[in-house]
Amino acid sequence: MGIDDYGIYQTVGGVVGMLSFINSALSMGSSRFLTYEMGVGNFERLRRTFSSVLTVHIILAVIIVLVAETAGLWFVYNKLVIPSERMDAAIFAYHLSILAVIFSITQVPYNASIISHEKMSVYAYLSIIEVSLKLIIVYMLTIGEWDKLKLYALLFFLVNAGIALFYRFYCIRKFSETHYKPIWDKEIIKGVLGYSGWNLFANAAIALSNQGATILVNMFFSPGVVAARAIANQVNMAAFHFITNFRTAANPQIVKRYAAGDFVGSKSLLLISTTFSYYLMLILALPICLVASPLLDIWLGKVPQYTVSFMQLTIITSLFQVFDSSFYTALYAKGRIRENALISPSVLFISFPVTYILFLMGYSPTILAVVLLVAYAVLGLVIKPLLLIKIVSYTWSDILRVFRPCLNVTVVSLILPIVLYIFREEWFPNQIMRFISLFMASVGSVVVSVWFLGIDKAMKTKLTETVAKKIYLKRQ
Repeated sequence: MGIDDYGIYQTVGGVVGMLSFINSALSMGSSRFLTYEMGVGNFERLRRTFSSVLTVHIILAVIIVLVAETAGLWFVYNKLVIPSERMDAAIFAYHLSILAVIFSITQVPYNASIISHEKMSVYAYLSIIEVSLKLIIVYMLTIGEWDKLKLYALLFFLVNAGIALFYRFYCIRKFSETHYKPIWDKEIIKGVLGYSGWNLFANAAIALSNQGATILVNMFFSPGVVAARAIANQVNMAAFHFITNFRTAANPQIVKRYAAGDFVGSKSLLLISTTFSYYLMLILALPICLVASPLLDIWLGKVPQYTVSFMQLTIITSLFQVFDSSFYTALYAKGRIRENALISPSVLFISFPVTYILFLMGYSPTILAVVLLVAYAVLGLVIKPLLLIKIVSYTWSDILRVFRPCLNVTVVSLILPIVLYIFREEWFPNQIMRFISLFMASVGSVVVSVWFLGIDKAMKTKLTETVAKKIYLKRQ
């Protein structure tokens, strides 16, 4: 697409993303209530909950489209830094982004149903199909003479819409509660909106720190700098998506155990899953940080300025985000999110004006990534643990059961990769060998450190037995 067109696409998409933060708040509420009702086992209420939630999402989609096609469109024309000769293509991409949001908003209850039923294999197969289709999109960009920004926006929309429609077809065939009827159950909707209302502030802050920050970068710097940040975020999202899928499998069980009164089991699963989520993220984050420059050279060829710094800082931030998002599940399971919705978003809201002031003072665009790193470190290491202790009756001993092994594994696993990184040019003159050596050393160091320092004897035995059983079954 080119650096500028990719930056323009991310910017106009960011405007629509800013407008749809309400959907993110409703998404968490919808998923929580559907999962909870399934844990309780009341099918009739589950059916009414799904239809009521979908009704709310349809109304929300209409409201967002109206705002996006009026105030949002004015903002794109008058406030964004877009070359005049590319404005027509940018507006085309903007309208398709709005259509994509309609599918995204009305898709939420269906995705929540799949998660509640724990049909994770569906996500696995659809993910393979989705990435294959996106690879085809990239190929089509290279062979045609069409406007690449318009073509990318159109094909990306068609892929996302097709995947969403398949999910709906699957849910309607497999889950009888997803047969929609126009229901407006005031009691259910009041509960969902009341729960989601506290998430509203939180998701507005997240939207501000993500899409809002993209728009802010566009206002101070060129589309190329926006592209640099977008590329870094794309790598981080791919890595964090892997962790999110792992947590998607664990979260319904945490909620269901809590709903069934098994508070000890719910806590134990949350602490274990948080620890392993961090280990998985570290396995990805460490090599990405160390091989960022050659990785981008191989991937992009021409690397936009600031991309390496953005990527390294963003991937480190994701390690703290693991604690922030994982610990939140305990509050989510209890249905007590008021304090978190007031405190945690405030930290992200503060980061936005701080970044704006630093930009005015002439700081590099990477200061944005530094500010967000500090914000998520505070959230993951301080705010969320304090909320768990105050609200869900966790203790500092429980929290340290997560932090202590994660710290030990991190420190030990850094030693060999850092030594190789310092002497990389002296020991490995060939760039490909340098890349492979750093990557293998990073992954190997984390895996070995986790085995000897990150898990106890009982877990080692369980993992060994599971692997042995899988091997035995394959040989049969």
